[in-house]
Amino acid sequence: MDGRGRRVAVTGLGVVAPCGIGKDAFWSGLLGPGITTPEGEPPTRAVRIADWDPSPWYASPKEARRADRVEQFATAAAAEAFAHAGDVGVDPARFGTIFATGIGGLETLEEQIGLRLAKGDRRVSPFLVPMMMANASGAAISMRYGLQGPNETICTACAAGTHAIGYAARLIAWGRCDAVVTGGSEAAATATSLAGFTNMTATSSSGSSRPFDVGRDGFVMGEGAAVLILEEWEHAVSRGATILGEVLGAGSNADAHHITAPSPGGAGAVTCMRLALDDAGLDASDIRHVNAHGTSTPLNDAAEAEAVLKVFGEAAPPVTSIKGVTGHALGAAGALEAAATLLSFQHKLLPPTANTTSVDLGIDVVMGDARPWEPGPTISNNFGFGGHNGSVILAPA
Repeated sequence: MDGRGRRVAVTGLGVVAPCGIGKDAFWSGLLGPGITTPEGEPPTRAVRIADWDPSPWYASPKEARRADRVEQFATAAAAEAFAHAGDVGVDPARFGTIFATGIGGLETLEEQIGLRLAKGDRRVSPFLVPMMMANASGAAISMRYGLQGPNETICTACAAGTHAIGYAARLIAWGRCDAVVTGGSEAAATATSLAGFTNMTATSSSGSSRPFDVGRDGFVMGEGAAVLILEEWEHAVSRGATILGEVLGAGSNADAHHITAPSPGGAGAVTCMRLALDDAGLDASDIRHVNAHGTSTPLNDAAEAEAVLKVFGEAAPPVTSIKGVTGHALGAAGALEAAATLLSFQHKLLPPTANTTSVDLGIDVVMGDARPWEPGPTISNNFGFGGHNGSVILAPA
């Protein structure tokens, strides 16, 4: 957070996603085909991690069974991030855990409600509460690694992952922590959840996620987790860490307009991006890439495109959305998109916006093939039900 406190380095990254488990597989997946529905099949409403097996990250099958899928994802991503970062060497009392989810352990909750209705109260698991609570993932990470600094969970719908990264960076910039593990996890593609999203016409009727495309008709639910290790810049340098990127600034505000629809003209998103630019000490012209929320819903994509044009002008930087591949992972979306941004720095490529072929919104959406670029400051946006807006600015090391 240049000029506003201590600098914040990203030194570890871990990812669990439908397109790949592990950061390298995740990156390869981002360059692959997008979400579609096979001919003759019902519309795809969710993309899930196939054949998920949590056992490599737990001491026993019993321990794994006592964690909801959302916590299992977080645990796996955190293991990769900590291994990637190496020995951070920070006092545990100054090592925080700021994590995100939109919903938490919904699969466990839905399963146990069905069990109670079918077999009575006595059959409800005594582990229901610790498995379903939204803060379970962050708590599990804190306990597993002995982190005794602030341990808080951000639960601001689809903006949560971005909010968590921004808040985690501020704790380091302000000197409250020397390192923070942050990110988000989500596993909310249950039958009841999908029915609710479908009945409110948020999901794609065609079963295809096509961010910013003229034919976009709703999102496809995703799931997964991404975890980042943040630490104070000078500490990272002194221990010889490989620095993946820097968190320059973040913005957060509220539309105060509607429980699900964005404010007209993307007004809240405009303000949020400008807050992030101010926090980073940057001008709009310094931004080289917009990692968009881009959910493939008609209203969101139009409002975000309008907001991008208002902030950056007609010469706005290239725009991408990874949701054509990952689906919309709700509270984990911002963390997955921050991971994609960091990997785009490493590979000097902007992944294409999968399934998108025609855009009439006035912005330069990366389509078709990955686009080579010289990495520079990138703003990553996420907007959530309830009017939550979040933007974070990442830059190459």
